[in-house]
Amino acid sequence: MTRMILHDQAAGLRNLIPFKSHDRARVFTIAGGKPRIGKTSIAINLAAALAKNGQRVLLIDENPCHNNICSHLGLRARFDLLHVIRRDKAMHQVLLQGPDNISVLSATRGIRELNKLSPIEQDWLIQSFSELTQSVDIVLVDTAITGLTHVLPLSLASEQVIIVISGSATSLTGAYALIKIMSQVYAKKHFLVLVNKVNSEKESFAIYQNLYNVARQYLSVTLEFVGHIHNDERLRTATQLCKSVLTTFPNSDASVHFRQLSHDIFCSSCPDKYNGGIDNFMQRLIRTSHLSMANLTA
Repeated sequence: MTRMILHDQAAGLRNLIPFKSHDRARVFTIAGGKPRIGKTSIAINLAAALAKNGQRVLLIDENPCHNNICSHLGLRARFDLLHVIRRDKAMHQVLLQGPDNISVLSATRGIRELNKLSPIEQDWLIQSFSELTQSVDIVLVDTAITGLTHVLPLSLASEQVIIVISGSATSLTGAYALIKIMSQVYAKKHFLVLVNKVNSEKESFAIYQNLYNVARQYLSVTLEFVGHIHNDERLRTATQLCKSVLTTFPNSDASVHFRQLSHDIFCSSCPDKYNGGIDNFMQRLIRTSHLSMANLTA
């Protein structure tokens, strides 16, 4: 099944509906099966679009590469999640303040230690994250693509997973492999799909349809198309300036698409049972971190 969001027919109605209010923070993981599909840029610009609508956004950065969230925003992470786990720093001391209402948590080293924590250490970490309950509305997780071991626990713990694809064959095969493992081994059945680096909505839907057709034939999953991001030179320029495209070029095609995407994901419902909230997310993340993925192949 799929629910196709048709922008030319439904945009006017959606624009009349304000952002839904939620008692607890919503958590979205941005994932992809292959590198260089632009998911870090999507995380940053989606966060900027949400922040400009008054949402307080926490970006969790698991990407260890040189072009991660911190480098994209011109930030330097002196401390990270591992310092919180070891009780060297409190949660508020490791958060970096980005533009608007965006906070950044560097989590690469900490994520790798979650499956080694004692029950007391787990309680401490959950308590530390609960401190953010009153100050965060949206959590966006930028996952690493260094291997499925690290991608899956974060994806499984999130309320929604946004799978980023492009028109390349490697992007589609990588995304399919990721969806296959999460659905067949861990019973995750619903995925949001975003098509990046395209020239038109028609092209984006054709790419999405390729993935949808294969998934419908071989997997028992629901894929939901949530939009596309244009190939836009101004997006690349904004990245080089360590800023979001919404700040540097607010009227660009990319900015328009990110504003629409922020509205669509925030107003989306979660078909799976999920209570929301940062503390619940951390509890789920600790549990999924104990899953052994080393011998899995797609």
